Amino acid sequence: MGKKVAVIGAGTSGLVAIKSCLEEGLEPTCFEKTEDIGGLWRFKENPEDGRASIYKSVIINTSKEMMSYSDFPIPEDFPNFMHNSKIFLYFKMYAEHFQLTQYIQFKTNVISVTKRPDFATTGQWDVTTEKDGKQETAIFDAVLVCSGHHTDAHLPLDSFPGIKNFKGRYLHSRDYKNPEEFSGKRVIVIGIGNSGGDIAVELSRTASQVFLSTRRGSWILNRVSDYGYPLDMLNLTRFFNTLKHTLPTSMLNYVGESKVNQRFDHANYGLKPKHRIFSQHPMVNDDLPNRIIAGTVLVKCNVARFSETDAIFDDETVEKDIDAVIFATGYHFSFPFCKEIKVENNKVSLYKYTFLPELEKQTLAVIGLIQPLGAIMPISELQCRLAARVFTGEKLLPSSSGMKEDIRKKKEEMARRYVYSQRHTIQVDYIEFMDELAELLGVKPDLWELIRTDPKLAWHVYFGPCTPYQYRITGPGKWDKARKTILSQWDRALKPTRTRHVEQQSGISPAQLFLLGILVVFAAIFFFS
Repeated sequence: MGKKVAVIGAGTSGLVAIKSCLEEGLEPTCFEKTEDIGGLWRFKENPEDGRASIYKSVIINTSKEMMSYSDFPIPEDFPNFMHNSKIFLYFKMYAEHFQLTQYIQFKTNVISVTKRPDFATTGQWDVTTEKDGKQETAIFDAVLVCSGHHTDAHLPLDSFPGIKNFKGRYLHSRDYKNPEEFSGKRVIVIGIGNSGGDIAVELSRTASQVFLSTRRGSWILNRVSDYGYPLDMLNLTRFFNTLKHTLPTSMLNYVGESKVNQRFDHANYGLKPKHRIFSQHPMVNDDLPNRIIAGTVLVKCNVARFSETDAIFDDETVEKDIDAVIFATGYHFSFPFCKEIKVENNKVSLYKYTFLPELEKQTLAVIGLIQPLGAIMPISELQCRLAARVFTGEKLLPSSSGMKEDIRKKKEEMARRYVYSQRHTIQVDYIEFMDELAELLGVKPDLWELIRTDPKLAWHVYFGPCTPYQYRITGPGKWDKARKTILSQWDRALKPTRTRHVEQQSGISPAQLFLLGILVVFAAIFFFS
């Protein structure tokens, strides 16, 4: 019999946690407080208390090839940027294919996760759950916490004097579901993250006027990049990562800002922040500049205070007769069921954002508590695969002091690089962090070995998008279809856009042209600098 593992939550991280346990011969039991899988990505008009929630129109910001689980590609006919219903369908397909739902106890809430008295020697946990009003406690050899970090809404009312006397409606973005109820209204959206931008754009088609209020502005990226390719498939490559670590940061910022300003000058649109483009998690939004130039969204500075009907901004301008205020101000994360996971101001000290260095036995892992410029799913999967190997004893982690030193360095780097914000406490670089996890796990691609044995695959691994399949080429969990899946990833990306036959030009491809263009740009910079 394998070790028993409690998995908390059956969302995007919980599903792959179950599968990772099964791959390593562990016995998972997943506790899900709602009646179905999917977590954040299962839309409900009136979600259960405490459940993460999205609005009806949400489309994901990462493309399907970059967010797939590493051995289960998203169907080729699915769009590159999927509506939440398609994402939920994919999770259903994944759970069915690997027969995961049989390990899930639905409508079961985890009340507490506590060390057993003999934890120092056994590493075991008492997990107390509640279902239908009845509580029961079971012993588990390990725990995977997959409850996510979009559950506790951050509603900073104290920072907005007068809001409690405001006669209009105010709500957090997690409670926004559709634009119809704001038809003909004058609405302020506070916050310029992805949710704030999406909601402002959607409302601007039905509201009489939308105001997008921001303290510091933001750089805006497009999902659709040069030649119509998904942005993340072009930018999140090992080649670009090499450039990022080779070139001065000032040069990278200059090139990045010049690129996004070619689409629209951020200063002219009231969006340009004081910080540089690589010092903040940017907004991904294709439509915002179109709505601003059409006048349906007006960008404003921070709201200084509210009267019963009006909003007064920091620059002393006033917008009268405001009907509603939507706070797209992010989330707090917490783990009230486990006192071992200590959170202060959205900060938690975890080795590789996964393990608690203080534990005498490494039998608990937190999954998906990261904010990458890229998809969370592949990172959660690597965390789960690593945790499962740690639980079986196949992989040993560094000493407690070694883990704490790694945590300290990461915190210093984050403080040095990013502007202070509650969402920059769990920020990670997509490729670097996955490679860190993969190196510990023993599944990081060996480029030199690939160049020697499989030059074609080496080319795609280095110059192509860093898709999750790269971490199934070798090592534990090796997948015999990884090579074929990597070599065909662009075909799957283009399949859903080629719905009408058009003669293709022969010769160099747009992707190759893009790569050559980037090389020419950087060569020119080096030459003239």
